[in-house]
Amino acid sequence: MIKILFVCHGNICRSPMAEFIFKNMIKEAGLSDHFAIASAATSSEEVWGDVGNPVYPPAREELARHGISCAGKRAVQIKKKDYKEYDYILGMEYRNIRNIGRIIGSDPQNKVHMLLEYSENPRDIADPWYTGNFEKTYEDILEGCEGFLAWLEVNEQELTR
Repeated sequence: MIKILFVCHGNICRSPMAEFIFKNMIKEAGLSDHFAIASAATSSEEVWGDVGNPVYPPAREELARHGISCAGKRAVQIKKKDYKEYDYILGMEYRNIRNIGRIIGSDPQNKVHMLLEYSENPRDIADPWYTGNFEKTYEDILEGCEGFLAWLEVNEQELTR
């Protein structure tokens, strides 16, 4: 089982969008039984005690426009122990990578990457909380997820068997 954690600042826009876009992609590819996929925040801003806020409505609406549901998803914060749990920890921008490092410490197994490193045009995925452009965020995340899945299909033995 390949375990993936998508990470952004608050876990209410980009990382849950990535989680559910990727879940949808692998379901359509018939690969769901090979993956465990989740998302988390580097910040605790959207988590109150043990209860996180739901996916931000415009992010949820953008996913729904593409036939993807994120029902029941609530924000959670990444924890140091997640480094052992996940095979890949994918941030949406360089600030996420920096903050992931602060939480988990070192990355001796090279698990932490930016999602769009797997695309032909590596870059940050802008935070739609500030830009308001959820469609562009969806397109960027889709590009990253497609590139990441293509990379996995070549590089992960579980998928190349």
